[in-house]
Amino acid sequence: MDRRLLDILVCPVCKGPLRLRREAQELVCRPCRLGYPIRDDIPVMLEEEARNLSDEDLKDLD
Repeated sequence: MDRRLLDILVCPVCKGPLRLRREAQELVCRPCRLGYPIRDDIPVMLEEEARNLSDEDLKDLD
């Protein structure tokens, strides 16, 4: 994923920063506990497409 794109994308729910989880191919919003999928190198920034993240998923970000 292009670093410049990652710098300007924000969570559509809270407008907070997103973190990239390369191995899971998703963008993560820690405060909302949501993971937005990346499909064919395109982030899907729809709340209804996001998955709820577990404590284990968030622990991987540390």
